[in-house]
Amino acid sequence: MEDPSVRSSGGRPAAPAPPPGASGARQFWRRLRTQRAALVAAGVVALLVLFALAAPLLTAVEGQDPTTYHPSLIDSARGGVPVGSFGGVSGDHWLGVEPQTGRDLFARLVYGARVSLGVALGATVVQVLVGVVVGVAAALGNRWIDQLLSRITDIFVAMPLMIMSLALLAIVPSSFPRPLLVALVIGLIAWGNTAKIVRAQTLTLKGLDYVSAARLSGWNTWRIARRELLPGLAAPVITYAALLVPMNISAEAALSFLGVGVKPPTPSWGQMLTAANVWYQAAPQYLLLPAGALLVTVLALTVLGDGVRTALDPRAASRLRVGTGRKREAKADADSKKAAADASAEKAAADVDSKKAAADASANADASANEEGKA
Repeated sequence: MEDPSVRSSGGRPAAPAPPPGASGARQFWRRLRTQRAALVAAGVVALLVLFALAAPLLTAVEGQDPTTYHPSLIDSARGGVPVGSFGGVSGDHWLGVEPQTGRDLFARLVYGARVSLGVALGATVVQVLVGVVVGVAAALGNRWIDQLLSRITDIFVAMPLMIMSLALLAIVPSSFPRPLLVALVIGLIAWGNTAKIVRAQTLTLKGLDYVSAARLSGWNTWRIARRELLPGLAAPVITYAALLVPMNISAEAALSFLGVGVKPPTPSWGQMLTAANVWYQAAPQYLLLPAGALLVTVLALTVLGDGVRTALDPRAASRLRVGTGRKREAKADADSKKAAADASAEKAAADVDSKKAAADASANADASANEEGKA
């Protein structure tokens, strides 16, 4: 027998209901599309990821690779400065060559994007996984488990990332894949803030009616966490993860700059900055190219993370106001202040008129009383 709920009021079969998460996803994309800065940032991030993935193809088109030396393109009499203008820019070397080695800068830049972005994304995944597990376990456990996991989280939050990373990376054998090691070290040290956010959000969700109903129906803790709590944690975790990626890119660059990150000849932006710190006068493009790539990537990911946060939580105002949004906000404030001033002026004028009318009425009453007295 056909279910009458599948037919519309006109007798025709009704369209199937969308899945539960579809409307939320559409609302998220609709809110995100209204933020032009976030869309531009998303385009920049997509372009950077595309460059990183297509690094072998791009370098093949150029006809270069990131490790081949070109001693003929270096002026040894001047200390290894590239021959030619703009650091040796030519049809064969689109962004010039490195000082002293002559390696192609474009090839090293696009291959360095693979390492820097890969390490940052890997570290973010580790941070989110460890933070979610520890935070949910602390919030759902008994008092002793909560205290133990909270104290361990406090220790990791207070732990200096750079110092611990330097110590761990210095003692690990060089045979271990260095990009993977850097991602694991950053992720396993810097998960504390994620765990704190997840624990606080889980404690809030735990007191809601639908979670209490699931507990009273006999569901175990794992099922409650998987079916009821994790969907509610998606928005804050995704938002914080989007902001963790630029922080991890900066951490990888700092570790490579200190000499304990990715080892040569594997290129990374931080390693290029390390080698370029003495060439900022003789070959400024050697420093400006990786520094500019880092700046653009971190800025784009930060703006995109703020856009994702605002789209997932529309009640929170965006911290980054760009373009005409600030002008519209200032104009709205000015209009509201002007309207309030006009209302105050009208009220004051009305008060004056009412006082004058009352005084005139009082004077007329007095005059009438005087005339009656004389009569």
